[in-house]
Amino acid sequence: MTEHPATEPSGTEQPRTGTDRTYKVGYFVGSLSSTSINRILAKTLIRLAPSDLDFVEIPIRDLPLYSPDYDANYPPEGAALKDAIGAVDAVLFVSPEYNRSIPGALKNAIDWASRPWGQNSFDHIPAAVIGASIGAIGTAVGQQSLRAVLSFCNARQMTSPEAYIHYTPEVFGDDGSVHNAGTEDFLRNYMREFRDHVVRVLTVLPR
Repeated sequence: MTEHPATEPSGTEQPRTGTDRTYKVGYFVGSLSSTSINRILAKTLIRLAPSDLDFVEIPIRDLPLYSPDYDANYPPEGAALKDAIGAVDAVLFVSPEYNRSIPGALKNAIDWASRPWGQNSFDHIPAAVIGASIGAIGTAVGQQSLRAVLSFCNARQMTSPEAYIHYTPEVFGDDGSVHNAGTEDFLRNYMREFRDHVVRVLTVLPR
């Protein structure tokens, strides 16, 4: 696990900014694998998140391959994806790294969501990127590719803390449990920071 920069956890899961509002977060799991470790990581993040974040998965499995030929008449799968993003306050990307870049299924989903031209669903949306890998660099290069794409899409990304998670089955349970106190504290703090980022962006740029 790599932490950039290191941040001290506050020791509480309560949000730092007072509000009675609940924020709806749509999360993308970049892997289509039935044994995805990033789906396990997503369960962990949801379990550790502040209580005023409400999560819904935005599925990407059934999307056809994007082509500009669809722009004049979006198919139901593409329209459903855009509707799902429009219904949330923020998005969280939990993704592996494939060949030092973005998984094809996730890039395809982003292409669908960002079109037709002038109807980009990611415009101004609060966003964060995280990923797990069995490798030592923990999706660092793939995240840079994803961040570049989201920058072009004008998503308002959380830039710190970065989180490149080295996955081992000894640390992460299939149910989203974490068996290492340092890892649990880091991920809990990451989700606090994400929550605060969402609040800051929406204060300036309401959805």
